[in-house]
Amino acid sequence: MKGRFITFEGGEGAGKSTQIQYLAEALRALGHDVVMTREPGGSPGAEAVRHVLLSGAAEEFGVRIEAILFAAARSDHVEELIRPAVEAGKIVLCDRFMDSSRVYQGVTGNLEPEFVTALERVAINGMVPDLTIILDLPAEVGLARAAARAGSGNPDRYEKEALSIHEKRREAFLEIAQKEPERCKVVDANQPADSIAQTIEKLAIEQLALSRLPDEPPRKKRTRKRSSAKAASSDITAEPQ
Repeated sequence: MKGRFITFEGGEGAGKSTQIQYLAEALRALGHDVVMTREPGGSPGAEAVRHVLLSGAAEEFGVRIEAILFAAARSDHVEELIRPAVEAGKIVLCDRFMDSSRVYQGVTGNLEPEFVTALERVAINGMVPDLTIILDLPAEVGLARAAARAGSGNPDRYEKEALSIHEKRREAFLEIAQKEPERCKVVDANQPADSIAQTIEKLAIEQLALSRLPDEPPRKKRTRKRSSAKAASSDITAEPQ
């Protein structure tokens, strides 16, 4: 069976990690082999770059260097984890991918579109997602969620930026969805997690023609439990912008 590659995008606090957990549960109940991952990170080489990027250690070198680091991490992630899993017939669910670079480094980082496109082409090497779920949420709401999740911890490199920048990112994600409606589906993230999960499950099954695998037992009715950020990250393959 051909594997599938599904990515989740959106601003800070949109609930991507939680919804990946829910979709993984639903697809596994249908008998599919599911791999959860994240960016930056997901493979040993990419994980080594993750802290440098999110801690802000690379910020002083400028957004262009940050974009190159993201691309290098993505290339390793694609070749070491994503492509092999999809070729093996697995469904890969990824927390952020190429659209985050288009938005964070391209739109709000003011990098030239040609530069961003060239980096993307090299980094993904043809590994375009079959489906991208864009979780849409007012930036102010998302940042409040992110702050509550972090507790007493410090915000990361991107969470600390001005509200106006986060709103600009929201608009940029919606623009990508408008330009690529076949791949990108926008889901209202300002509603109960269960309702969001049901919408995403339906989209994934219908858009990618996913069904129960032969000889699989009927699905059991499941109860959803909101996972903590810590619990969600611990279940992500190889640890999953």
